[in-house]
Amino acid sequence: MRLLVADDERDITKAVRTVLERSKYTVDVVDNGSDALEYARTGAYDGILLDIMMPGRDGLSVLRELRTSGVETPVLLLTALGELDDRVAGLEAGADDYLPKPFAMTELLARVKAMLRRGASYTPDVLRLGALHLDCSRCELSANGRSARLNNKEFQIIECFLRNPRKTFSTEELMEKFWNWDSEAEINVVWTNIANLRRKLAQLDAGVEIRSIRGVGYQLEETSC
Repeated sequence: MRLLVADDERDITKAVRTVLERSKYTVDVVDNGSDALEYARTGAYDGILLDIMMPGRDGLSVLRELRTSGVETPVLLLTALGELDDRVAGLEAGADDYLPKPFAMTELLARVKAMLRRGASYTPDVLRLGALHLDCSRCELSANGRSARLNNKEFQIIECFLRNPRKTFSTEELMEKFWNWDSEAEINVVWTNIANLRRKLAQLDAGVEIRSIRGVGYQLEETSC
C-alpha cells in the first residue's frame, strides 16, 4: 500500500518513513503544503499523513481542498497542536484521525493500520495475475503450489506492477518511487531487485515475467494462457 507523508520536520519524516517502510508500505515524502496538495490530488495513495503547520499551505487548507474536489483518501493529521478546538477543526475539515506530536512510533503505526482498514477495505490482500498470487499481508509470491518470500523492495516493486497492470515503469520512476533518490542508493539497486524478482518468478513457473521494453522500462505480463 502507498502512503504520502507531508511534514516539514525532517527528523520526524525520516523516522516515520523508516517505520512505515519496515512495515512494507511504499512511502512518498513532501515537506510543504503545496506539494502535498499536488501529490494527493493524483489519488494514487491509500492514505495520507498530513502535518497542519507547513510552509506554502497549511494542512487544514490542503485537506479542505482535497475533500471539496472529491478526493476521499483517508487522512491522519500529525501536528503539535493538541488542543480540543484544533482536533475538532481537523476532523471537521475531513480528517479521519488526529495524532498530536510528539507521538510514539508504535501508536503511529497502529493508527495508520486502523485508518487504512476503515478507509480502504476494498483493497485486496491478495493480488493476482494469471497463476501468480501476491499475498500482501505475508509479502509472499506464489504460483502452482510453490511460494517465494520477498524482501521489502521486491515486495513494493511487484505490488506496484500488479496494481498497475499493463503499465510500463522506467528505471528512473522506480528509483524515485521506492528509493526517493536516496543519496546512498545507486541506480543499479533497481536492476538488482528486478533481477531477483525475475529469478523468483522463474522458480515459481508462474507464467508471468517482468519484460524489458528497450528505451522505455519494465512491464509485468503473462507469458502463457
